[in-house]
Amino acid sequence: MAMAMALAILAAALLIAPAAVAGASWSPRPEADLVTGLPGQPAVGFKHYAGYVDVGTTGDRALFYWFFEAEKEPEKKPLLLWLNGGPGCSSVAYGAAQELGPFLVRGYGEKVTRNPYAWNKAVNLLFLESPVGVGFSYTNKTSDLKLLGDGVTAQDSYTFLLNWLGKFPEFKTRDFYISGESYAGHYVPQLADLIYEGNKAASRDRIINLKGFMIGNAVLNDETDQLGMVEYAWSHAIISDELHSAVTRECDSFKEEADGGRPGKGCSPAVRAFMGAFDDIDIYSIYTPTCLLPSASTAPRPASRLVVAPRLFSQHEAWHMMRRVPAGYDPCTEAYVTRYFNRRDVQRALHANRTGLPYPYSPCSTVIRKWNDSPPTVLPILKKLMAAGLRIWVYSGDTDGRVPVTSTRYSVNAMKLRQRERKQGQGGWRAWFYRQQVAGWAVEYEEGLTLVTVRGAGHQVPLFAPGTSLAMLYHFLRGQPLPNTSRPR
Repeated sequence: MAMAMALAILAAALLIAPAAVAGASWSPRPEADLVTGLPGQPAVGFKHYAGYVDVGTTGDRALFYWFFEAEKEPEKKPLLLWLNGGPGCSSVAYGAAQELGPFLVRGYGEKVTRNPYAWNKAVNLLFLESPVGVGFSYTNKTSDLKLLGDGVTAQDSYTFLLNWLGKFPEFKTRDFYISGESYAGHYVPQLADLIYEGNKAASRDRIINLKGFMIGNAVLNDETDQLGMVEYAWSHAIISDELHSAVTRECDSFKEEADGGRPGKGCSPAVRAFMGAFDDIDIYSIYTPTCLLPSASTAPRPASRLVVAPRLFSQHEAWHMMRRVPAGYDPCTEAYVTRYFNRRDVQRALHANRTGLPYPYSPCSTVIRKWNDSPPTVLPILKKLMAAGLRIWVYSGDTDGRVPVTSTRYSVNAMKLRQRERKQGQGGWRAWFYRQQVAGWAVEYEEGLTLVTVRGAGHQVPLFAPGTSLAMLYHFLRGQPLPNTSRPR
């Protein structure tokens, strides 16, 4: 246990059965938010909307959203909210433009391509930039940026949802799901918990019909997350036997600062060496190339990028140099997205940047400098919401070194759940298939959680395995087990 607690210094966050309501009509959208003439957009048969929803009391704070109707029969499909993590990173810049949205930015800011595996094939798809200070979301009070943390983010996201549903009332009774990745392992369960508790006292027209959530490569539990990170680096030959021993030995005496513990003298250099092992590769996708564009390699990295470091670990300056762009088949996608969303014609088409932000658009915030609250675990929330009957899937791309599959397995195991027995004894850990190939492995638990791995995918699973991730989404929405045979059906 002391060893596991010691390794907590090595990180923290990075980062449906559709039903139409009797008598409900498919009402027109708020025309002011309808997106037309998006530069480079291919022709599509569905509508999409973008703009702001106020979350303050006097119009001084607003969150930016981008919403896509389902590709077909939107009136019959559920609503899904996607959240990226960070904290401080944009669900528009990552989720929408690089991963699972219908339009992917390709080429250096000039080309938008159609995503054949977009998630709006299965759902009406909503992306949110949260909290204020992320992407186009804003506050008129700079003091608000000093108060941000998990609590503010969850409350503002909940307020956004209630107000957005007022704007799009046909979704008020629609089945609702949440999904996200990385530090959204905090965002998603915390928001789900607020919705669950809020529904208890809400009037009928303020109830959100939450059915479940799905989180990927998710920050869940500091102690096991960081233990898994070290074990993954060693088992994948990124760190040497000697460095693995040094980290485990020299940091063994570390305890939580609240317990009066301090790392040993050899812990700091061991941690620095551990981080340095990732200098020349992409920690978020250990087998893909890094971006070699000069603009990407020389651009300043914001202080709050992709991950929030835990106490004491954040004191190591090398931490900030280790964070790099999550790579995909083209490792320079973040550079393309940054350029695209800084174009004034793109901002006009999306009804974005209405206040004239004094800083350029960035996929991860350059103005959020402090994160005030980040609980060490969300496992109690998961257990509470499982007991409440929500469907919960946790998935993991198995080539991510930052929130690796080892961390996810350690965290899930810490909940001591009971594996579900399948028919004919086919329970426990098993392979699942997509297009007659092994897509990963999965295990289901009696308490209502499903753990899924995605073979060959990095931190951003829909970017690396788009077809596989869409197939996974369909099974999640239907509450069906993933296919356990390679035979086509």
